[in-house]
Amino acid sequence: MRKSALACGLLATAAFSAPACANESVIKCSADPNQWCIQSGDYAGTRYSKLDQINTENVGQLKVAWTFSTGVLRGHEGGPLVIGDMMYLTTPFPNDVIALNLADDQKIVWKYTPKQDPSVIPVMCCDTVNRGVQYADGKIFLHQADTALVALDAKTGKEMWKVVNGDPKHGETGTGSPLITKDKVIIGISGAEFGVRGSVTAYDINSGKKVWRAYSMGPDAEMLVDPEKTMSLGKPIGKDSSLKTWNGDQWKIGGGSVWGYMAFDPELNLIYYGTANPSTWNPVQRAGPNGKPIDQKWSMTMFARDVDTGMAKWAYQFTPFDEWDYDGVNEPILAELDFGGTKHKTATQFNRNGFAYTFDRGTGDLLVAEKFDPAVNWATGIDMDKASKDYGRPIRVEKYSTFKNGQGQDENTKGICPAALGSKDQQPASYSELTGLFYVPTNHVCMDYEPFKVSYTAGQPYVGATLSMFPGPDEPKRMGNFIAWDGAKGKIVWSKPEQFSVWSGALTTAGGVAFYGTLEGYFKAVDQKDGKELFKFKTPSGIIGNAMTYTHDGKQYVAVFSGVGGWAGIGLAAGLTNPTDGLGAVGGYAGLSEYTNLGGSMTVFSLP
Repeated sequence: MRKSALACGLLATAAFSAPACANESVIKCSADPNQWCIQSGDYAGTRYSKLDQINTENVGQLKVAWTFSTGVLRGHEGGPLVIGDMMYLTTPFPNDVIALNLADDQKIVWKYTPKQDPSVIPVMCCDTVNRGVQYADGKIFLHQADTALVALDAKTGKEMWKVVNGDPKHGETGTGSPLITKDKVIIGISGAEFGVRGSVTAYDINSGKKVWRAYSMGPDAEMLVDPEKTMSLGKPIGKDSSLKTWNGDQWKIGGGSVWGYMAFDPELNLIYYGTANPSTWNPVQRAGPNGKPIDQKWSMTMFARDVDTGMAKWAYQFTPFDEWDYDGVNEPILAELDFGGTKHKTATQFNRNGFAYTFDRGTGDLLVAEKFDPAVNWATGIDMDKASKDYGRPIRVEKYSTFKNGQGQDENTKGICPAALGSKDQQPASYSELTGLFYVPTNHVCMDYEPFKVSYTAGQPYVGATLSMFPGPDEPKRMGNFIAWDGAKGKIVWSKPEQFSVWSGALTTAGGVAFYGTLEGYFKAVDQKDGKELFKFKTPSGIIGNAMTYTHDGKQYVAVFSGVGGWAGIGLAAGLTNPTDGLGAVGGYAGLSEYTNLGGSMTVFSLP
């Protein structure tokens, strides 16, 4: 056994009960709830903190402790890290990284400003966001908009190495946050709306040298799949599983980008992540040579891969032959759930298509698949009959098929729920160890969808559909809910309506509180048991960042970015007014301008 394996075998994360082997510095740091060392809180992606100084009894007394302007407008996704006395944060393009000394009045210790060509901005699909830096081994890792992956010295901000992960001239950009496991930095690529071929790549943590790359579609060897050993729903995927499900060589511009948060199980040595939509959004152009739907594997897929080799252990495709842009990149959350007295080590994902999926994370067996928004109408459910030829596939409603309705092209299919931005998009959910429930920020938005023929040109949008978005069917109208979800039963425990989509990442704590932000700019705290609102505060701009918590000098703080933008807020962020701009979001969220404006700041709260 290697020395690194022996060393990290002595440590364990809070998210896993048995000794685990991973990056030693990350495990040690994330096991301390006083720090916030991973964007997702821990390797399991739970976004849960054991801190309880702030609790349901006193959270209503929260006051603003301090604020910080990032100096950049547009959408602020992700959140800061806290390691010891230092806080590290990043901004939207130009992706400044700023280090603050919490022990010295939040003094700016260093600032790193990448040199990037502004021509990358028009190639970024849905705002110039960045989902946060990561930390390991005394380094801060940044994934820039231009796809460069950079390692910075955490003490000085000095650039230690830099590697280019893609080419913006071909539509490839960087918006996701890396995952640091063992001696590897793992990062995906954005750009499915530009006809990229998605991939995830592991780089050496010390040198930046590429270790392995796994594509989302194409030949088995390039995807790092084994026809006999890589499983899907308990069966081998078979030879050329991807190539057989594409029309000709369309897989070469097939989408399937990777930009969501990832999770890691050190005991199984597996990373988990989702792949995005197939390109183009016009399903008619992706049909098989006989004019019938074909799956387009492995877009819209959850992968479980060996961190050392990149080889896929299992894969599951959420929405075969996507007709609605129901991207599959949302974060997996690892937990132990109770199924009738039997504990399962699970991976749960709240998919854009409106279904919440719970898997056995070792085998990929599908345990639960249920709607987490009752408005979902494109499918009645997921076929859970293992004897069925359609096992694991959605049971579609023909009325909402943009493929069947769009055979003549330029045909508008109306009233589809959810809209393309899904019942949940990038905004990460949280799993609370206190209640055993998931807390999920959701969208309650529907759409009209009109495909049109589009030609591929490298570096140009390859969308092929016009969308109009609008609130879900309920009265009074609303566009979001914050929900508590039972992952084993597949049921909503409670639901708190919000006027606009809840585009902010959730945080849960041992104090019984769930935190989240709203697009209007409110930062809220609710009781995990029943969703009762305990606190709210209007921040300077709409919140699409992720709440986090830490302690300093024995005092607990909660922090969140405000800075409206992202897909939902692209109209404000980019100054768009045509209702169908922003891939349909501008019209749907037009009312946001009455409640908030552009911003770029962090608000930090504490008890008096």
